[in-house]
Amino acid sequence: MKRLTTAACAVFLLAGTSACSLTESNEPSDKKGSGTINVESSADSCALTTSKAPSGNVVFKVKNTGDEVTEFYLYAEDGLRIVGEIENVGPGLSRDLVVRAAPGKYVTACKPGMTGKGLRDDFTVTDSGKDTKIEGVDQATIDAATSQYAAYVKDQAQQLVGETEEFTTLYKNGDDDKARELFPLARGYWERIETVAESFGDLDPKMDLREADLEPGQEWTGWHRIEKDLWPPADGYKAMTPAERATYADDLLANTKILDQRVRKLDYTVDQIANGSKGLLDEVASGKITGEEDIWSHTDLWDFQANVDGARVGYEGLKPLLEVKDPELSKQIQDAFDALQAELDKYRDGEVNFVFYDKVTEAQRKELSDATNALAEPLSKMTGAITL
Repeated sequence: MKRLTTAACAVFLLAGTSACSLTESNEPSDKKGSGTINVESSADSCALTTSKAPSGNVVFKVKNTGDEVTEFYLYAEDGLRIVGEIENVGPGLSRDLVVRAAPGKYVTACKPGMTGKGLRDDFTVTDSGKDTKIEGVDQATIDAATSQYAAYVKDQAQQLVGETEEFTTLYKNGDDDKARELFPLARGYWERIETVAESFGDLDPKMDLREADLEPGQEWTGWHRIEKDLWPPADGYKAMTPAERATYADDLLANTKILDQRVRKLDYTVDQIANGSKGLLDEVASGKITGEEDIWSHTDLWDFQANVDGARVGYEGLKPLLEVKDPELSKQIQDAFDALQAELDKYRDGEVNFVFYDKVTEAQRKELSDATNALAEPLSKMTGAITL
């Protein structure tokens, strides 16, 4: 679960990042219409070197000059649909967002502190009139990658509905032991497509908001609200009544069904899939490694594995393209996936379960973090390697 956004979105969330330095140019960086825009995010400013770029590959080089962690968004014209996003840009750091942008009007936003609507401005993508096909890769290979990923997302969402229905029935009926067993397994379907699910900004806070990220006056619903009731804190917690359980359970299931219907209408581009894979690794680094995601149940490693699964599916679908564009990078990513999986496997408890995360020592968490970062670094280069 990323920190709260208020955007309602009907397109796939892009979340690609990589370390970078600001450059002086905001002109097209190649003959296909790509552009590079420098962004400086501070506490009270979101300054872009230009408010327009030609269609094709657009690179936003985001530098955080403030004192808080920041995020950068590219929204569609309505200011709701997320076209691209990078998060967790620490003070003094710079990261890239690479998007393949069609002509049209957009909105940019920096979010210092990663809360609220952010500092927004209009942005325009003009028609470059250039061929934006991926050089060296035939269209059939591209179509196969994107259609396979769309089928994967639809399948995961469909299974999420079925598992959530079973989970909420158990919870409403007071069968807490079985509900606790199913909780992390059902959530896995959400976590595998988390960057897609999060792109629906109206659904994400209703379904997966953490208590620590609540804004004043905001109602808390979804997975983590139920999680707290199933694993209540030792002191001062008032258990939900059967009627309250039914209300929260039915709400979660209803929103899950809405998510399922929405993803059936989505198509994906190569850069969306690549950025989404990197976004899933960002989710691991920002929530699972720290233990903040499932603070009551300590089922973070189930979520961790599901995020990695989703990232791997995205990479493997694009692998035929990356093998053409940068086979060395492809091997680095594959090796890093294998190494991270080997680390995760150390904490398995049977075929589908893991040890609870409060049993994982700080030293062990550091090893998992190092393996995650070792994968995130080459994976962050995949979008650029394929599309630029």
